[in-house]
Amino acid sequence: MFNFPAVKVTILGSGTSQGVPIIGCQCMVCRSNDPHDKRLRSSILLESETTTVIIDTGPDFRQQMLREGTRKMDAVVFTHEHKDHIAGLDDIRAFNFILKKKIPVYASNRVQSAIRREFAYIFDEFRYPGIPEIDLIDLPSDPFMIGDIRLIPLQVMHMKLPVHAFRVGNFAYITDANYIAPEELKKLEGVETMVLNALRREPHPSHFTLDEAVALVKKIGAKKAYLTHISHQLGLHATVSRELPEGVELAYDGMVLVGSFE
Repeated sequence: MFNFPAVKVTILGSGTSQGVPIIGCQCMVCRSNDPHDKRLRSSILLESETTTVIIDTGPDFRQQMLREGTRKMDAVVFTHEHKDHIAGLDDIRAFNFILKKKIPVYASNRVQSAIRREFAYIFDEFRYPGIPEIDLIDLPSDPFMIGDIRLIPLQVMHMKLPVHAFRVGNFAYITDANYIAPEELKKLEGVETMVLNALRREPHPSHFTLDEAVALVKKIGAKKAYLTHISHQLGLHATVSRELPEGVELAYDGMVLVGSFE
């Protein structure tokens, strides 16, 4: 039995790759005045008393960090290389300045290749003043520690693209997925709280639908689930919330979850 400190999970963003509202869209969701319908790109922040970890730095990373008032960063962990999950990496340099050190970045070999390609200037022989300072670290396949936070990686599938999900004690975070193999599902046994992607109602080739996400929550047996990576196509937050079964809610930007995660 592992004993872990209380961990605060903040939903930095709960929207899909284009965010909500979508540029130029005039649907009722994109025109909604409800702040729950304003969704930045998907990401979460994990915080214990001594450790701060962000999972994914999307295009809204700067805005999310300013909104939360975050001044500490022990590591970044990436789920996969799509732009809506890595595009904000340049703004990690603010933490270089504050903390006077490089920031560890955990990523698979494939994601590291994308980072080197998309942010080539970080790795140039000529070190331009003010560029981000990062240490790329191979994402382990086994459980690993960042400070006092223990992360258990598992692989899910985003159509044909392998994506990493993460378990922290009895909490799990799964974004950009539409299939989880049986051997990976076993790693979720005992999870009580989870954040899971649910793009829309209609079938999609690379994301769980609302019904598929709810069915997966029941299969895993989680007591509480919060749905994320939400498209404007899913509907208004207030409307969808009334339809959800007990124990399942729509996540929203700025939502905070706190657990002992032992």
